[in-house]
Amino acid sequence: MATLDRRELLRNAACGFGSLALAGLCADDAGAAARRSLPLFAPRAKRIIFVFMQGGPSHVDSFDYKPELIAHDGEQRAFRDARKLAKTGMSGEETLMRPLWPYRQYGETGRWVSDLFPQIGRHADELCFLHGMHTNGVAHGPATLFLHTGATNLIRPSIGSWVSYGLGSENRNLPAFVTLCPSSGNGGPRNFSNAFLPAEYQGTAISRAGQPATEARPAHIVNRELSSAEQRRQLDLLQAFNRDQQQRTGAGASTDLDAVVESYELAWRMQMHAPGLFDLSQETAATLQMYGIGEGTTDDFGRQCLLARRMAEAGVRFIQVSYADNTDNPRWDQHSNMPKHAEHALATDKPVAGLLADLKQRGLLEDTLLWWGGEFGRNPFTQGNNGRDHNPKGFTQFLAGGGVKAGFAHGATDEFGHEAIAGRVHMHDLHATLLHLLGLDHERLTYRYAGRDFRLTDIAGRVVEEILT
Repeated sequence: MATLDRRELLRNAACGFGSLALAGLCADDAGAAARRSLPLFAPRAKRIIFVFMQGGPSHVDSFDYKPELIAHDGEQRAFRDARKLAKTGMSGEETLMRPLWPYRQYGETGRWVSDLFPQIGRHADELCFLHGMHTNGVAHGPATLFLHTGATNLIRPSIGSWVSYGLGSENRNLPAFVTLCPSSGNGGPRNFSNAFLPAEYQGTAISRAGQPATEARPAHIVNRELSSAEQRRQLDLLQAFNRDQQQRTGAGASTDLDAVVESYELAWRMQMHAPGLFDLSQETAATLQMYGIGEGTTDDFGRQCLLARRMAEAGVRFIQVSYADNTDNPRWDQHSNMPKHAEHALATDKPVAGLLADLKQRGLLEDTLLWWGGEFGRNPFTQGNNGRDHNPKGFTQFLAGGGVKAGFAHGATDEFGHEAIAGRVHMHDLHATLLHLLGLDHERLTYRYAGRDFRLTDIAGRVVEEILT
């Protein structure tokens, strides 16, 4: 009777191990689906693209037209904040500063948009403006964390992780949650973290802020030394060992090990599909021009926005693109030099407008929700000679597509744009509404951890029914 040495036995058994691993992966997928809260009602959107403007763009200089602020430019007004006055001894008298760019009306709805964003303005009839936004956190770090996770001081899952946990991916060959060129500051990885959710719901970061978007692709996605068949045999053997370890430790005992097993399999599938996804040479010259790709000022962010459209088309559930950097002063943070807003608007206006136009022409805007905004706005009075300080009390964000009213404006700040006074939408309310549009109930999308049920909106939040179609 012929005998087999250990090496030959493992080689011949690899295919069998692979089958066992595949069965295990299928069981894992079924278990993951059972843990998720499937849509509780008909979703209006299948996915979200979040265009994050890090640093707090000024709403009174962009989308929140205030004739009274123009009329009273340079005058002193009392903006009372008892806590601020008690700490600093300030009188509360501040000098109003008019918007530095003129406003124009756009579209059939006549929405007011400043000359900072003329390209986005041309899509005003597609946009749903939220003029009564307010949030928690007066500094970039806490406010950015709150924007992404609904908390300022605890390790909580990001909104993309909650969406991934609730719905999974439309495409098993790609992650459900991808963040392009995220910043390492002001929360850094916590802004796309799974926190206490199972590790498979961690956001997949592609590149980082400060790197050219031409390098925005998964690292080591191509193995030039081994054939696909050889790599598959290696992975089957490795996964068999991992499955054996899972059985030894008990099912579900180690979410870290479970995540490793799933990440290996996902990485294998991505090797087969991701290279084409990141190949922008497949796009037409007209499409590249629409996003400003090939033009010095808009090339970098235009590439991010086009990649976001390609990912939405491919079935990624939550995609974030960030106009961000890794400095102590985020890009839109103009405390003493508001004219610099023009530089950042020039870099982002055409790419965002291109994304809107491209989603619409491909029929994707119907079931894709585009979300644009920063962590807060800026004050209507001066800081220094021509700067503006942070303002979490009232600011503007906008949505488009995916079940929200087009050409619509909801809420308002006061006559100078300092504080939300009507149609107030707290960040928890926006989070609740985003989940609702995806078919998820923010009060029932929960995860039990450390003895209590957690959710994105904590114990607050309401769906803003007024903006829904």
